[in-house]
Amino acid sequence: MSSFQDAEKPEKPSLLKRGLALLILALVVVIAVKVLFSVVAALFWVLIGVIVVVAVLWALNQLL
Repeated sequence: MSSFQDAEKPEKPSLLKRGLALLILALVVVIAVKVLFSVVAALFWVLIGVIVVVAVLWALNQLL
């Protein structure tokens, strides 16, 4: 009967493995947030560039 009870309880990973897993998870989250912010910043600057080009073309159209 004791072998049946042991089979039901899965072993928990050691504290060192849990700490390493938590560290890796935190690192992945930090990298994902940096990538997300970089993409948002890139889209922002592309939008600013498009607005500047449109503004210059409109101003030239008004002057000429």
